[in-house]
Amino acid sequence: MKANTISSRSGGWVMPLLEKVPFLSDSARSHGWHYVISWCHRISGVGLVVYLLIHIYTLSSLQTPAVYDGKMKLLAIPIVVFLAWLSCLPVVFHALNGGRLILYESFGSRNDETMVRWTFGLTALYAAVFGLLILLKNQNVSPFFFWLLFLLTALLAAYGVGARLWRSGHTLYWKLQRITGAFLLVAIPAHLMFSHLNPGVAHEAQAVILRMQSVFIKVVDILLAVSALYHAGYGLFSIGADYIRARSLRRLYTVAVAVVFAVFLFIALRLTVSV
Repeated sequence: MKANTISSRSGGWVMPLLEKVPFLSDSARSHGWHYVISWCHRISGVGLVVYLLIHIYTLSSLQTPAVYDGKMKLLAIPIVVFLAWLSCLPVVFHALNGGRLILYESFGSRNDETMVRWTFGLTALYAAVFGLLILLKNQNVSPFFFWLLFLLTALLAAYGVGARLWRSGHTLYWKLQRITGAFLLVAIPAHLMFSHLNPGVAHEAQAVILRMQSVFIKVVDILLAVSALYHAGYGLFSIGADYIRARSLRRLYTVAVAVVFAVFLFIALRLTVSV
């Protein structure tokens, strides 16, 4: 595919802006926009791994509510509010582009130009809605009904991908990566959106603890933690496998990734069960 094909047809106002970024435009001219999008997917994925681990570490302070509330006061600083909004861009881009890849490699959807266009367009739309919610701060939704809707949708997406891939010749680990990806495609943007729908729902320790005491919410949180940590861990493993050639170093890297994510999974599960 020619480098300028996506640029000319999926542009709208997004691609012209990206084409003004020197490094991106140079890479697109020499390798094509699919090369750039592939690297953006990996870079955003690594960034989200760091964000996920920090998020779990921050939530672990719920066992000392005063400490958690102290950390959350930082979110009232305007620059931090802006960064919180900005963080939705890699989250949604990574999720939607991951969905595009699943459709491409597992369902034979080859209309890649349209899917790239939708990836950028929906990312921009989500960012606009997310920013509006941050500014309004007056929404109120039921955690049960909100998560009932999005959990069922996420499970349906995961089931659809799993049913498609289960008899394929790929390894179980690879299949679980795609299945958790389909689940997170719905669940993570929903989780991010929910944190700004109810004032204080994620920023006040007592409100978070009260919500997490629901058995249903515990199930949701456990599914989110297990899926996100597995998906992130396997993603890091895949990146390392592409670049680490020595077998001994690859094994050491794999063990290190497995240990780190096992520790954070233990922290997340213990917190969810004990609150």
